[in-house]
Amino acid sequence: MADTYQSNPLIEALPPHLKQFIKPQNYESYTPINQAVWRYVMRKNVDYLSKVAHSSYLDGLKKTGISIDEIPSMYGMNRILKDIGWAAVAVDGFIPPNAFMEFQAYKVLVIASEIRQLENIEYTPAPDIIHEGAGHAPIIASPDYAEYLRRFGAIGSKAIASAHDMEMYHAVRDLSILKESDYASAEAIKEAENKVEQLQKKKVEPSEIAKIRNLHWWTVEYGLVGSLDNPKIYGAGLLSSIGESKSCMQPEVKKIPYSIEAAKQDFDITKPQPQLYVTPDFAYLAEVLEEFADGMALRKGGHRGLKRLIDSKSIGTIELSTGIQVSGTFTRMIKNEENEVVYFETQGPTALANRDKELIGHGINTHHNGFRSPIGKLKGINLSIENMGPRDLKAYNFYDNKRIEFTFESGIVVEGLNVTGIRNLKGELILIQFTDCTVTYGDEILFAPKDGDFYLAVGKKVVSAFAGAADPYSFEATIHELSTSPKGFKKSKAQIELEQLYQKVRNIRETGEEQVQLLLILEKLRQDYPLDWLLPLEIYELAKQLKNNILKNHALDALNELKVKRPQIKHLIEDGMGLI
Repeated sequence: MADTYQSNPLIEALPPHLKQFIKPQNYESYTPINQAVWRYVMRKNVDYLSKVAHSSYLDGLKKTGISIDEIPSMYGMNRILKDIGWAAVAVDGFIPPNAFMEFQAYKVLVIASEIRQLENIEYTPAPDIIHEGAGHAPIIASPDYAEYLRRFGAIGSKAIASAHDMEMYHAVRDLSILKESDYASAEAIKEAENKVEQLQKKKVEPSEIAKIRNLHWWTVEYGLVGSLDNPKIYGAGLLSSIGESKSCMQPEVKKIPYSIEAAKQDFDITKPQPQLYVTPDFAYLAEVLEEFADGMALRKGGHRGLKRLIDSKSIGTIELSTGIQVSGTFTRMIKNEENEVVYFETQGPTALANRDKELIGHGINTHHNGFRSPIGKLKGINLSIENMGPRDLKAYNFYDNKRIEFTFESGIVVEGLNVTGIRNLKGELILIQFTDCTVTYGDEILFAPKDGDFYLAVGKKVVSAFAGAADPYSFEATIHELSTSPKGFKKSKAQIELEQLYQKVRNIRETGEEQVQLLLILEKLRQDYPLDWLLPLEIYELAKQLKNNILKNHALDALNELKVKRPQIKHLIEDGMGLI
């Protein structure tokens, strides 16, 4: 991968679990038709968005090295983004929402390197380089917005997903791949659409990631800024959609003052949005984000946060009041009558950390079979374990290499040989190791000597719960398989020939040579590719520039015929002619 993008310290600093999503851009795989699609959309967007987009958009196009005439290269983008403190990487379409946001936290813009098909030129639900490169990248040239995006990534990447969220992610990803594929059957697409529809109909309690994804959609993707009477576009979904960037300004699309209530408003990526939210400025976005974060398990912890992690069935982290962090797949908790967590368990590889750094000797190799611990106050002792100094520990018989038995207020009993303890920077005990240890809760044995050494996580309560590992280097990256075309897929002879015609026109525009071929190319199109509209439009543009009236009239005839044959793309032809 190192050879596929311009070197940038921000990219090199990414943890392995994020680097696995980076893929080569493979610039040479873009076809001449892809380049023509990019050019059409960008010319139309720049012309229209100069009137309705936030003022930073056009400046951002220049600052981020994005050309109107050709698809941007990661090399050029990274060289220029470096000057504003960001980087960009090509990724494989839809990536998990937590990973997408974590890239933002590292100030790395993820760009789906694929580009929409010509038939989806106005809008595609799948991420593509028009959406990411021409939508997201220019706006980050605004310092206020760039900081909001980074902060959103830092908070959003900690939001806890549900098992349903991940099922939905995979279903939407599969559908987007099929819809932008040259070889997918109608039956396969329909089956994928039905699966997404069935999942959307399921009534489930919205998770943290679902709610913050809503905020992301109504700001980063579909946000408006300014006043309700005169809003400007800054959301990448609108900036990259030549259809919706126009329709969204119509009075039929309801404009609502942006607030935390947007977290409750779901969206459908396959349809135009019936309402949009308007923020007065980018600073206000940060206020709403912090308000939302105050309600997250990240800041509240407790039994509800731990329950969300258990339901997610994915790696997450809890932090106790001493600062010790436990990362793993949580499977169980015990609560007392006040609904306080008094015991928790993980299953499978688990790592312990403090201040987001793994404790030496307490990674997944040590705790490969999970981790469990009671927490809370000891029975009959006013002082918490974490607050005990050396004299207190001696007074309560906490001696190294001495057997000890103590009971928590919850009734959980720990009995074993005290080996040693680990303290945090404040001098508080955060972890105590026992051997030959038994932990019981009434008649239930929670831990037995045969299970090995027992490690007691010290803390009165769970103060934070969030998705992912505390230390991103604690767990091996799950290998992400890139979506690639099936081996053996070949373009048809007609497809290859049409691409060659697009390339010839592109070469003529760039070099000014062999202009006499344009009329022959146009006649070839009218005879063999009578439904193609974008290349006749490019020839019409060149004819106007060359003041070649014969060619212009022939191209105009071809375009008028197409408007009759294909009324559904009549407006695209007329918009293109309007630009010319």
